[in-house]
Amino acid sequence: MHLNPLLACDFYKVTHSSQYPRNIARIVSYFTPRMSRIPRWDKVVMFGLQGFIKDYLIRSFNENFFNLPKDVVVAQYKSLIDATLGEGSYDIQKIADLHDLGYLPLEIRAIPEGSRVDIHVPMLEITNTHPRFAWLVNTIETALSCTLWHAMVSANVGYQYRQIVNEYYDRTVDDDVPRARALGDFSMRGQESVESAEKSSAAFLLSFLNTATVPAIDYLERNYNCNAGTSPVGYGAISTEHSVMCSNYAIDGDEISLVRRLLTEAYPDKSFSMVSDSYDYWNLVDNILPQLHSEIMEHNGTLLVRGDSGDPVDIVTQTVFHLWNQFGGTVNSKGYKVLDPHVKALYGDSITLDRCRAIYDILEKNGFACNNVSLGVGSFSMQCMESIDAAHEEIHYYPFTRDTLGIAVKATYCEDSDGRQIQIFKNPKTDTGHFKKSQKGCCAVHYNADRAAFEYTDGMSLDEAHSDPDNKLLPVFENGHMVREYTLDMVRRNLHGDTF
Repeated sequence: MHLNPLLACDFYKVTHSSQYPRNIARIVSYFTPRMSRIPRWDKVVMFGLQGFIKDYLIRSFNENFFNLPKDVVVAQYKSLIDATLGEGSYDIQKIADLHDLGYLPLEIRAIPEGSRVDIHVPMLEITNTHPRFAWLVNTIETALSCTLWHAMVSANVGYQYRQIVNEYYDRTVDDDVPRARALGDFSMRGQESVESAEKSSAAFLLSFLNTATVPAIDYLERNYNCNAGTSPVGYGAISTEHSVMCSNYAIDGDEISLVRRLLTEAYPDKSFSMVSDSYDYWNLVDNILPQLHSEIMEHNGTLLVRGDSGDPVDIVTQTVFHLWNQFGGTVNSKGYKVLDPHVKALYGDSITLDRCRAIYDILEKNGFACNNVSLGVGSFSMQCMESIDAAHEEIHYYPFTRDTLGIAVKATYCEDSDGRQIQIFKNPKTDTGHFKKSQKGCCAVHYNADRAAFEYTDGMSLDEAHSDPDNKLLPVFENGHMVREYTLDMVRRNLHGDTF
């Protein structure tokens, strides 16, 4: 972000430092998912905070604020706000004072990343560490909210897909087959921006390893203490696209020439996927591939035959059946058919949760292991959940926004310069949905092992909350530095145990 990070906010945040009580010395706020608009979503995966802290609160504040001359920082801030809110509508001295301080005087505590946190439970706590900068606590709310909500939703989406994979792999697939390679993320081209794509796809990689989003690897490496060269962060794939298939057809006058060249010249020792429906999908599957039987069987890799149009459930399952008839295979330890390793069926970026389950269900009922297919999740599934109500022949759509989980950051506690402790809260009478009521005072979060759920207690002082040895809101950031960090492996382990 090439911007003074204090300008990464809503305009009204600029004025709040003058509106708080004059003697306020501390504010405590909590980030909480207050509701769920998605059926069966009663928890949300805690993810993305460490990335937000490192990218925005550390790198951006250092590069675009503290490491620049004070007069440059103040002039930049003043120029933009004077032109938009007008001179005298805000306090410019606070910007100079923060620069003089030389660090970001905030403390953030949070539930460990990768935890599945129950709705209504505060996931992180923010407070100031210097009495002159209480205004900072809620200033960062805007950037925090817009950065975290989609990452958390995408982590939830990935987790849902992983549960379907686990269910069907338990029954049909040998236990040594990696489940994290079952699905891949193809969502980048449909995301709102590169920045949105990298965070969303990184969240999906908490549950799987396959992705087409290159920036997601960089995001995880720079923020979650991992290295794709030494440990599994995420994997891409060699794949054709329609421009490749159609341009070769235009020159060669056929499709078989390219397929042969891919197998024998371009990738003789590499697996690759090939989009196969540019013209006549079943002609390629049933007529062209049999003509290349020897080349396919001599190929030192897997040819993934990719459909890209028509009903994904029908196309990908029928492809498995056709490939079995042509190339055969084996029967695994659980009694299910597995295609010869030289071929596999693939359908990319159209696999919703219901389609994923339907594909696996058809394969299982026909005696085929579910690892005969590789499936792709696109931007639709990262931004909307489709639910099919077969009984009423209806399809319901649940779009993902910040309001999907009612995420909000609300101040619940403050202290004045005399040390007086003040519990604050909101409880609108017009809130007929009963979800906007905030916590009151400071909170401690505990894990109830009997219920496998997080619970919270509010109405506490900050000292009481912080002295609770079982409080799962743990310090992660203080005064410009990380004080607790998570690796990607730790986050995956928190989410999946030892079964990733």
